[in-house]
Amino acid sequence: MKGLIQRVSEASVTVDGRKIASIGKGLLLLLGVERDDSPSEAKELCRKILSYRVFPDEQGRMNVNVQDAGGSILVVPQFTLAADTRSGTRPGFSLAATPGLADALYREFLLSACNQMGRERVQKGEFGADMKVALTNDGPVTFLLEVARKH
Repeated sequence: MKGLIQRVSEASVTVDGRKIASIGKGLLLLLGVERDDSPSEAKELCRKILSYRVFPDEQGRMNVNVQDAGGSILVVPQFTLAADTRSGTRPGFSLAATPGLADALYREFLLSACNQMGRERVQKGEFGADMKVALTNDGPVTFLLEVARKH
């Protein structure tokens, strides 16, 4: 499971011309689910992302996590993050989870995030939809986070 986080001053998701989610200061998370992922990886990645220190402290150092910074999180399912890009000039998707598994683990991640941050601070994209994602990357600050499989 992979999570690409971007520290944002604002971010939103639009589907069919309708804004379905938006946040101010916080993290935009693009979430990629791979075929061997499980609920334990979803929970662990959520814990890691919510505790990852990417917001500035009083000295301007990245030393504060999204929760302590008073930020929100916008979680967007991102199938293409699971692509195998190691060779060739076209991505392969043999490592990606099936839609059923990916949706289930996306929902598991959302539940874990809501339990840790509160439902009002967690926004979400729409699984399987053609989404338009808008953001103002603050920094820019972007990190790719992964967790080891526990099988």
